[in-house]
Amino acid sequence: MSDEEVRRVSDAIKAVEQIADVEQRVKAKSQIMAAQVERNKEWSRERSALIRELWDDGAGLSYRQIADRLGIKLSTVQDVFRDYKGSGTTRPKAQKPEASDG
Repeated sequence: MSDEEVRRVSDAIKAVEQIADVEQRVKAKSQIMAAQVERNKEWSRERSALIRELWDDGAGLSYRQIADRLGIKLSTVQDVFRDYKGSGTTRPKAQKPEASDG
């Protein structure tokens, strides 16, 4: 995918945001959001598969290298290996290790 294709999609979204009639604008946005829900699931699966392929069970790129290469956050890469699929606002808190009586 080229930068040009990304720009065209962005321009199309901006055009929807510029629809003068508020009812028509909201209707168009709603249609796009509904379609994107399904698309996001597939896009997420594809991204996760590529992340795992690039990591190659530890023999490939590091998490940070994968994040840099794909232009995503390191936490997104980490979440793939944690099988976490929610938003950052609902991410469960990390468990602190329990102290042992040794």
